[in-house]
Amino acid sequence: MVTTVVIVVWTHNLALGVFVGVLLATLFFANKIGRFMIVKAEQSDDQSVRTYRVIGQVFFASSEAFVESFDFKEAVNKVVIDLTNAHFWDITSVSSLDKVVIKFRREGADVELVGMNAATETVVDKFAVHNDPKEIEKVMGGH
Repeated sequence: MVTTVVIVVWTHNLALGVFVGVLLATLFFANKIGRFMIVKAEQSDDQSVRTYRVIGQVFFASSEAFVESFDFKEAVNKVVIDLTNAHFWDITSVSSLDKVVIKFRREGADVELVGMNAATETVVDKFAVHNDPKEIEKVMGGH
């Protein structure tokens, strides 16, 4: 609010002041909400399956933290990523999901995504490449 007032007084342009205020509010909101995403990991009794439960909103502000929440070097046969309590908002978040799935597959793990809500499923179906062999080949450096 203070920034908006300063911009309006300084430039004598209300539209510019409001624009800067809205832009700053959007950035602060994205930063704040981006910290509310967590990933909880659980190991099966026989140590062969690792389940990751994603909770919160995944979008451009939280996608890097999302990728960093997984242990790609752990030797497991299967990885289950439970998205029941998560929502993916944009292309950046879907790209981060692709990175996670492809990295686990590269390490030899079978990956299963479960619990996607309808909105997340729509965005993932439209933009994800982790189930498209041609696209995976491009991502992994094949010809």
